[in-house]
Amino acid sequence: MPVYKKLIRDFIPEIIKNDGEMPKTRILNQKEYKLELLKKLVEESQEALEARKNKKDLTKEIGDVMEVLKSIEKAYHLDKKAILKLKKERRKKRGGFDKKIFLERTNK
Repeated sequence: MPVYKKLIRDFIPEIIKNDGEMPKTRILNQKEYKLELLKKLVEESQEALEARKNKKDLTKEIGDVMEVLKSIEKAYHLDKKAILKLKKERRKKRGGFDKKIFLERTNK
């Protein structure tokens, strides 16, 4: 019997049941939920890294990352306009990633 111990999408228990298995689930409290969303972001980001060689798989994984980000925004009551404003300000001050610069090291 596999043990997962992770946040899952809303319809997964029904999908598992339709596959003839019985999921054991519980509803997280808000504090647990917020923590598990952040863990899920790391998980989905890792899956995107692993999918980098296949455009279709990478596209799916980036969609999953975006879904998690949307849920984090909602759970933490973050203001999307404020996020985009800060993103824009940081890009103006620090740049984006368009130049593909990779920092090897610095000298002190």
